[in-house]
Formats: sequence, C-alpha cells, structure tokens
Amino acid sequence: MLKNKAELSNIEASLFLRKGQVGLLFKNMNEMLLCRVGRAPYAQTWAWQEALRELRRKGQIQDVLLLVEHPPTYTGGRATLPEHLLSAGLEMVSINRGGSVTFHGPGQLVAYPIVDLRPRGRDVHQYLRDLEAVLMGTLARYGLRGEARTGLTGAWVGGRKVASIGIHVRHWITAHGLALNVSTDMHYFAAIKPCGLGSEEMTTMNALLQRVLCLAEVESVFLRAFADVFAIALTEVERGELEALL
Repeated sequence: MLKNKAELSNIEASLFLRKGQVGLLFKNMNEMLLCRVGRAPYAQTWAWQEALRELRRKGQIQDVLLLVEHPPTYTGGRATLPEHLLSAGLEMVSINRGGSVTFHGPGQLVAYPIVDLRPRGRDVHQYLRDLEAVLMGTLARYGLRGEARTGLTGAWVGGRKVASIGIHVRHWITAHGLALNVSTDMHYFAAIKPCGLGSEEMTTMNALLQRVLCLAEVESVFLRAFADVFAIALTEVERGELEALL
C-alpha cells in the first residue's frame, strides 16, 4: 500500500526537518518511507544511503526506499576483477556492495532499500530472496516469467538477465539494492562483463515485450510488489524533505 504525506496523521508520524533533531518517528513498525529521488548522480545517492543507514542504526528514522534513475555510470562491487572491464580507460566507481561491475543509466529502475534486518530475523539470504520475489512479481504483471539462478542473484527471463541485485549490510542495516532494465541502452554493457557475465546475456523489459514501457508505470507496479512482499505500507516523502534530514 502506498500512502502520501496527507495520510501521515493516520499512522501518528512526526516529521522534524531541522538538522540535529530526531528525524522520523513512526509508531507503526510496518511503515516504510518512499522517496522518488528522480535523476541523481551516483556519488550523491551513495552518500545519502550511508547517511540514512546511520540514522536508521540510531533509531532516528524508519526504513527507507529510494527510487533513483542515474546518468550513465559504471560501478564495481567487491567481486570485480580486471578481466570484467573490457574497455581500456573505463571510468568505474568502486563501491562496497557485493557482486561485480554493472551499469546504471537512463531507462533503468534503481531501488535502494535502507532496511533494518534485526526485526526480520537478521536473515540476509531471505532478504535477497525477497528482493528477487519483488522483481518476479513486477515481471509477472507484464506476463513475463522471471527466474532466479542458483548461486546468483537477480532475475532472468528466457535465459536473459533483466535485473541485477547487489547489497551491503552493516550493523544489520542494508544499503545498495537492485536495478531493473526497462528501456536501458544495452550498448553500455558491451564495455563490461556485467556481474561477471557476457554482455549478450543482458536484456530489457522493452526488448522482451517488443514494446515501449513507461518507466513511471513500471515503478508503480514495482512498488505494489515491494509492499506486498515486505508486508509494509509505503509513505511517500519529497526529495527535499529527505535531504533536510541528512
């Protein structure tokens, strides 16, 4: 379920936006904040995740879900090897998530959940399976049968990978997340071995369906699947309000 700011009083929420004060206090533990960040540089949203994770660790905010679209960016996780970079001089942001190199760019739905796993049994593997279930539910809404692969994370349709997952957990609080290719330009993947795989294995929802999807529509479907799998209600806040907490 997705709520907007006008409904915050129904869950007895208090919002304080001045720096140095407690951020967001919810009495309902089944609530999660949602911020549709829009287009934002990768480094900026990574810094936000780290700041939000620390606030979550201190109990000053509730779990948060960020939806982002990045300008073209290559990121390399802890499993990135030199042979995964196929283009000389490729600029890559080295980060602390799991997995290898991947691409983020326009036409891609990127979700960064900042989730406290302590109330969820401190089960990282189940959290990964839940993220996969969100992807499968989103794809199913479009008649696509998503599949997971043993020993890997993400979502495949007909042997082609359409979504990637890479996370980092500290103090049982998650960061980073998933990327679903909706209308992403696949030429960018030719410069890397995405997640250590061949670039030809990557695909988009548009290519699978042979039609053009609206990213905002896919976001809405994704959010319904996310709320169902995690059994939470999403309460939307504006980007400016989120920035004021940091």
